[in-house]
Amino acid sequence: MSEPYPHWTEQQPPGAEKPRREAGGDVEGPSALVKIVVAQGTFIAALMFYIGAIYTSTYYDYFNLHWGSMGLGFSQVALESLNLLNLDVMVAAGCVFLLVCVPWSRRPRPVTWIEAAAARWYPLVVVTGIVLLALWHEIQPYGWVGPLTIAVGLLLSQCRNAQGHRPQGFRRQAVPVFAAGVFLFWTVTNVAWQQGRQDAEARAADVTSWTGVLVLSTKPLSLPTDSVREEKLANDRLHPYRYSDLRLLAEHDGRYFVVPRDWDAQVDEIYVIRESEATWIALTPGTRPRLVD
Repeated sequence: MSEPYPHWTEQQPPGAEKPRREAGGDVEGPSALVKIVVAQGTFIAALMFYIGAIYTSTYYDYFNLHWGSMGLGFSQVALESLNLLNLDVMVAAGCVFLLVCVPWSRRPRPVTWIEAAAARWYPLVVVTGIVLLALWHEIQPYGWVGPLTIAVGLLLSQCRNAQGHRPQGFRRQAVPVFAAGVFLFWTVTNVAWQQGRQDAEARAADVTSWTGVLVLSTKPLSLPTDSVREEKLANDRLHPYRYSDLRLLAEHDGRYFVVPRDWDAQVDEIYVIRESEATWIALTPGTRPRLVD
């Protein structure tokens, strides 16, 4: 009676291990790196477009204009998100970046007392954020601190405790991280809305410094002559009507949104002039208000 054939596993020499593969290719190969870069780039572009759309819509809503009617392209709207890069936002983004990187770091290291304290007292941070939300109107223009504090507290919940253990499971790991993402999204939305409103108010307060607009036309235009200077030039000119004392609010695709120098954003009209063969438009430097000695 023969003995059963022994089970054995062939040992491969060091360095001969085959790289892991998936259906789409190498997990750690160049194609995987390209996919990661493309995915992250797409996410960043989409986020920039969303932030830019919130900022742009809030900005033009202050002037009673719909940002969709401006005909802005994807790249133009996405670049508007760069208006949010002020000191407050950069400091908050840096803190969130550190909180996101530290809890998920796989590098072996001892648990510091700061991380252990964060894992223990994170509910206090979350409660503080909830209190700030309750005081939403009282802490304006820093209402976005409330959802940001809650997001920070939820991210701190993923830190290791004094025994070196991290939260495990769907309820203790996935749910807090997802909720933190929602509150961060809320924070970014509020910051974009607030920044757009502030920039619009700041610009409307100093109309005389805007880019000046000089209009030459073949026929009279329906502009308010009490605040816009109208001049009748010689009849032998191609454009005998000249209008000055105008300021440029926005321009796109040959359409110029202009206002008088004494324009009030709350009550006055915005005039749209389209450049054509019958209407010639020139841009001039704005006028700074004189300082009273």
